[in-house]
This record gives sequence, structure tokens and C-alpha cells, in this order.
Amino acid sequence: MQTRLSHAGWLSLLICICPGPKAEAQKPWPIRAVIVTTFEIGSDTGDIPGEFQLWVEREHLDEVIDFPLGTHALRTNREHTVLGMVSGTTLVNATASMMALGVDPRFDLSRAYILINGIAGVDPHEASMGSVAWARYVVSDVAREIDPRDAPQDAKAWPYGIFPIGATAPNPATPPNSPVQRSNLYRLNNSLADWASEQTKDLRFTDDPAVAAFRAEYKGFPKAQQPPFVLEGETFASDLYWHGPTLTAYAEDWVRLYTGGKGRFVMTEMEDSGFMEAIERLGRAKRIDPQRVMVLRGGSNYCMPRPGHPSIESVTAPYIGGKLALEDVYLSGATVLHKLLAGWPRYRDRIPGTGQE
Repeated sequence: MQTRLSHAGWLSLLICICPGPKAEAQKPWPIRAVIVTTFEIGSDTGDIPGEFQLWVEREHLDEVIDFPLGTHALRTNREHTVLGMVSGTTLVNATASMMALGVDPRFDLSRAYILINGIAGVDPHEASMGSVAWARYVVSDVAREIDPRDAPQDAKAWPYGIFPIGATAPNPATPPNSPVQRSNLYRLNNSLADWASEQTKDLRFTDDPAVAAFRAEYKGFPKAQQPPFVLEGETFASDLYWHGPTLTAYAEDWVRLYTGGKGRFVMTEMEDSGFMEAIERLGRAKRIDPQRVMVLRGGSNYCMPRPGHPSIESVTAPYIGGKLALEDVYLSGATVLHKLLAGWPRYRDRIPGTGQE
């Protein structure tokens, strides 16, 4: 015999799965901000930092919270207003971890600002290593693919072997109306992204001589040669760790196609559409407000090689800009976080940048 659990029943079940101290008797913590990262290298403090460590150490996320449905323990500050999560890398971990956090009965996330942030591969046509981009759209890669060696021998019509489901070749005029591709586009709150970008556009980032020397080799890519800066631009999510000029052109075309020409590809990563799919569903359940979500990525490496160098050399090389990107993402994200927390009486009910505040 099949039975259906009510909403309250599911929450009771989750309390059993996600125990906290006297969880049944506690009211959910009213969280103001959630810091979402994807990986940590070792410990959360005191060693080589991944995406989480700078947030833990500098925002005093000292309290550790068990998170059995996740990949990593959560962290919070003394006031229990800021929550930090390591999701695990790739789309499957991002989706599952965000959903697990969103339904966790210990936390009230209904007014929380969600800052998804981390490192990424950056398009040298658009920005440099260490630069950070506030996304207006998250784009994913649900697609058809044939090996380009098997494609029709028409380089203009078939620059690569990837094309939308429902289409018969790359780069149709508009995306085909196929329900399986619904997850290829998530529109963020553009007004909030504009506001976050405005708060951070004049930040002074540090630089690194070795990174600067590497950037200088990207001749013909003037934006790639600049010191790190803040911009607005889209993230492209894929479980394939792709690389090179051909696939960079594909990502540029794909983002342009699915945003109707309103977005531009800047950062490539492996999680953001998974986060956004979970957030959309949690939004329908009033657990999270999708209008309060920000996506911030920093370029740790370029997604195509230096002129005159092979793609395989570039894709297998260490992230020379990793440390710089982690610092710049933290500085940019923390600047926005501190403004939200300082203005909480206003921003609790009114989202900045939207004219509500």
C-alpha cells in the first residue's frame, strides 16, 4: 500500500535525519545570508585554502553544524545569521546539497540572501585571471552532440559537433521548444546583480607578478591582459571540463542563443545550473526566495590557451591564478555581504537594487 507524507510529515522526517541540539524544540534560525562554495582542499582553517576557508576565517564562521545530507559540515557565526556551505563539485552535488539545505528544518532561509561563489575558467575575450563577474544568467549545456569528425564537412555551419536538442545543426536562430532543455537558462535578479556590481566596481584588487607575466602572453586579447577587475557576465555550467578555442566559441554562441543575445559568456564552471534548479523548486515551496540569489565567479585560469600553445597544455596546467581569484571573490562577496548585514532592517523585506528599498 502506498502512502503520501504531508509537508509537515516530511519536515518531521528531516528533523530525524538532520538532528541538531534539541532540534524538535527549537525554532528555525532566521538566516540572513548563505555563503555557498563548492570545495575545500583540506581543513576549513589554517592550511591551503579552497573556496570555503577565507569565508570561515574572516567571517568568523566558527560553529560547526552536522549536515548528514550534504558532503561537508556547515558553518555559522556566533549570531547564527550567516550560514556557510560546501556543496561538493559537479552538478549532481550542487543540486543535491542545495536541496538538502533548503528543506533543512533547522533554518529559515525565506529571507536569506544566497551568495553562490567560487573560482572558474574565464573567457580571455571578456576578462582576465583574478577578475570577478556577477552573473545575470546561468546557462547549462543540455544538448545533442556528435563527434566533430563525423559532422557534415561544412565548417561554417558545423564549427563544432554540439547543437540543441530539437535542432538539426548548431546555432539555430532561436532555441527549439523542447522541455528537456528548460534547465539551459536561469535568469537571476538582474537588478540585484547590477546593485552588487555597483558596490564592488571600484574595489582595488592585489595582483601577482607571475600572473601578470602570464596575462601578458595573451596578445590579441586586451581584456585578458588587464589587471583583475569587476564585471557583469554569465556563467556556463557543464559536467564536462572542456577547454580550447573551439569550445570557447561554442560557449559564447550557446550563452548568446539561450539568453536571446542579452547575456555574454564570461565564466565556465560545473555547478551553477544545479544550484539554480534546486533554488527554483525551493522557491515554489517558499523555502528560498530566488530573487535573493547572487552568483559570483572569479577567474582562476583561462578556458583557452595562450596564443601559440596547445589546448592540452593549458587544460592540464595548474591554476596559476587560483590564489588571486579566491582572494578577489572573497573581497567582492564580503563587500556585498557586509552591506546587506549592515542594512538588514531595510534589506530584510526589500531587495536592494529593485527600487523596493
